[in-house]
Amino acid sequence: MAPVTVQRLVKELEKLKEQVDAGTLKARDYDERLARIIRELRDQGLDADRAAITAALADVAKRGIITPEVQEHLRHRLGLA
Repeated sequence: MAPVTVQRLVKELEKLKEQVDAGTLKARDYDERLARIIRELRDQGLDADRAAITAALADVAKRGIITPEVQEHLRHRLGLA
């Protein structure tokens, strides 16, 4: 399988945020979906360098798509910290 692009990662995180805001995704389900995304990233890899991934995570955190805690969690789980 091809590596996941940073753009796809951002779109997936934005989709999760939209579902949470709409009330169609509960906290437990959010955690499960986030874990699935992380597994996919670890299995397939991410098609970007460390700086691009870090910048993308900082951008989505700044825009309120993810919390700083989720940003830090993603950084650790992806081996960026």
